[in-house]
Amino acid sequence: MSNIEAAPGTGDQTIIDSSISWGTEARQSFALAWPLIAAQVAQNLLFTTDVVLMGWLGPRYLAAGTLANALLIPLLLTGIGIVGAVAPLVAQARGAGNIKAVRRIVRQGFWVAILMATLLLPIILNVRAIFTFIGQNPEVTALAEGYLFAGAWMLYPALGIIVIRSLLAAFDDTKAILLITLLGVVVNGLAAYALIFGQFGFPRLELRGAAIATGLVNVVMFFTMLAYTLTHRKFKRFNILARFFKPDWNHFRAIFRIGLPIGLTVAAEVGLFSVAAMLMGRLGTNEVAAHAVALQMASTAFMVPLGLGMAATVRVGIAYGRGDPDGIHKAGWTALAMGTGFMAMTCIAFVVLPQTLVGIFLNRADPANSVALGLAATYLGIAGIFQLVDGAQVVAAHALRGLSDTKVPMVLAILGYWAVGLPIAYVLGFVLNWRGAGIWYGLAAGLAFVAVVLVARFALHERLGLLRNLRLP
Repeated sequence: MSNIEAAPGTGDQTIIDSSISWGTEARQSFALAWPLIAAQVAQNLLFTTDVVLMGWLGPRYLAAGTLANALLIPLLLTGIGIVGAVAPLVAQARGAGNIKAVRRIVRQGFWVAILMATLLLPIILNVRAIFTFIGQNPEVTALAEGYLFAGAWMLYPALGIIVIRSLLAAFDDTKAILLITLLGVVVNGLAAYALIFGQFGFPRLELRGAAIATGLVNVVMFFTMLAYTLTHRKFKRFNILARFFKPDWNHFRAIFRIGLPIGLTVAAEVGLFSVAAMLMGRLGTNEVAAHAVALQMASTAFMVPLGLGMAATVRVGIAYGRGDPDGIHKAGWTALAMGTGFMAMTCIAFVVLPQTLVGIFLNRADPANSVALGLAATYLGIAGIFQLVDGAQVVAAHALRGLSDTKVPMVLAILGYWAVGLPIAYVLGFVLNWRGAGIWYGLAAGLAFVAVVLVARFALHERLGLLRNLRLP
């Protein structure tokens, strides 16, 4: 049995089979996921490029950029998590054949994006007071402040991108997301190199140049993605900007109801890593620089299960919308198998080749980098240990989001990261004096706890009543 849906006015029809095999589910999930994975890797390259270029300036600049992002990234990802509720809502509307709701959801998604950027901006601009309060180095704080003051405005286009990307992903157009993100990587690389080092006739702005380049690339990506959505035959009939200022409070509240727990879940995880960076700052500049390198490698690997998780949200959401428990089961477990399988390979790479990998970020020929290089290799080896659980927790969380199950996972994430991971990190790092290695073992413990409870929750989703509102065909 299958349901047939068509985007209004396009003439395109998408057949959604409600009784597919495991093999077919794997193929369809991978077809949806691989452009998202590549786009996430490319998106991460935006930050990787900046980390590499800041590393070329020296450990002091890399430490300042790392601390700046330790404040910016959790706030940005909290906003992204909230706005990202557009994805499961649009996917469920598609699965239910309620195409008229799509435009309203997207329009309210833009409203939420603007609101969140406006609320987060004052926090970021108070960076000096925040870093002074937590005892960070004054010189590094001044550099971080300049970085954030130059780039905080990027919140608006960055959150707007998430709204459009959610629409494109929910209707399987993930290749457009990939191509536009690749465009962003090229623009960012050229702009960051020019503005950081004063190339091609531009002034040498160092860290401020990196921040300005990041803001510019988000503007380019947002307007490119918006133009694509407004002109492509599959999406233009949605007319997502029509009656833009007309409120739809039901969908506005729905985005916050589903998205706020997602945002807080993301904030709990990323906030843990940011606090870890702050703790590293108390140990020294070399520890912060080493932490940045190891974290960037782990983050790059994380993009693959994250992309698979995004695909799981869409696949599970569509199956939920059409009332298909078997489709929900297959979509979730297929993504989990692929995500943990990939992370098993990165685990081996991080444990076996840490020295080679960290040499990408810091010049091994410079004696000043020797301490940071050694620490980074140690941290990366520990990161290899938690690759499996990191992949499992992100895919499980996204699969649950496809069921609009976000509140309990939020509580479990906060408990795991802050009641398990952070205390262990502090005790091992400072009480037992394992220093940076102890902090990384604490991160691993928090991720392991969250992975176990979220995978168990998805495994028991029917018994826990998560399908009680399922619309049976």
